[in-house]
Amino acid sequence: RETLLGKRVDYSGRSVIVVGPSLSLHRCGLPREIAIELFHTFVIRGLIRQHIASNIGVAKSKIREKAPIVWEILQEVMQGHPVLLNRAPTLHRLGIQAFQPILVEGRAICLHPLVCKGFNADFDGDQMAVHIPLSLEAQAEARLLMFSHMNLLSPA
Repeated sequence: RETLLGKRVDYSGRSVIVVGPSLSLHRCGLPREIAIELFHTFVIRGLIRQHIASNIGVAKSKIREKAPIVWEILQEVMQGHPVLLNRAPTLHRLGIQAFQPILVEGRAICLHPLVCKGFNADFDGDQMAVHIPLSLEAQAEARLLMFSHMNLLSPA
């Protein structure tokens, strides 16, 4: 029964949404705890490429210690990666949209109030799932077709 109703997926997370009125329409606030888990492998690669860590084990320990350089590399990685936000049930194409993530404090995903209509979401405890498009093709598709500011006027 567990595998029929739901399954765990890599590079994804889930959290409650809260209002972020100061955000741009195409941005979402991603909590630090979720972001470091989602972009874990990318941060490890960044630590090794910048010669801050000599191997994966050292890089993982730097992440566990929450070294300041980890947050800087995470910021760099997040600038180049859109994330997909999905609110179940996804009944039409606006139920899943792409956003540019920024780091926020706390444990909730921040979302601009004007993009909530497409998700049929409100801020009374609704949860959303976050997914990372991994391939370059998926990232390009997210940027060109799924960004929230591209889908404001017409869902068609």
